[in-house]
Amino acid sequence: MSELTVCLTFDLDAESAQIRQKENPVRISKGQFAIQRGMPRILSLLNKYEINATFFVCGWVAETYPETVSNILIKEHEVAAHGYMHEYLDKLSYDVEQTIHNRTDTILENLGGKVQGFRAPYWILSNYTLEIISDLGYIYDSSLMNEDRPHTYTIPETDKRIVEFPVEWYLDDWILFEEKQQTPSAVFEIWKSQFDAMMEMEDREENRCVYTLTCHPSCIGHSYRIQVLERLIKYMNSHKAQFSKMKKIATDFFL
Repeated sequence: MSELTVCLTFDLDAESAQIRQKENPVRISKGQFAIQRGMPRILSLLNKYEINATFFVCGWVAETYPETVSNILIKEHEVAAHGYMHEYLDKLSYDVEQTIHNRTDTILENLGGKVQGFRAPYWILSNYTLEIISDLGYIYDSSLMNEDRPHTYTIPETDKRIVEFPVEWYLDDWILFEEKQQTPSAVFEIWKSQFDAMMEMEDREENRCVYTLTCHPSCIGHSYRIQVLERLIKYMNSHKAQFSKMKKIATDFFL
């Protein structure tokens, strides 16, 4: 079996969506868990195994919790964009959406992070999202489901190309833990099975077989769930997986 590259990614939206939607205090507090407990546990775990990860951060979160974003960058992780307040991008006009991306980009870069990638909130793109982020100089997106490995994607009705890191629901902690209420052992087996299968697939291509896991600090940060992630990391290490930030893969292999 050949080695795999693994991208551990974290969507740091905290309570931005709950504030935007004017939800109740309990719902807001669930998002705040991401900052209070989730992020410290995640950063500690990554540091323990000397892994660099990619954090998709909402602009509002970076404004509200700049120290958290600074801690991400100090540890040499990547900061990428994730909307301003975790908006439904397909509900916005072109001008409003462009303003949101520009605003978030400025906020993140002012904190010291050169933004090169994007992931859409809720994995929902508008018809012009990819063109807008391409114009900002971003080199990759991670929102589509048209493949199971990174690839160069031509933005429809343009001649612009961007690197796409595909996502999937079964590799998303929120779906499995929060919506499906799966047990820790069940989640581990799903994630492990995908890792094992990717190593054995006959159609794998050199330097293009990348395992992308999506996690949320407000979800994976709970004690029994962070143990699942650590168990997965140990398993991947035992199979000589290589961990990488997304921007490094996009730069090294596709551009």
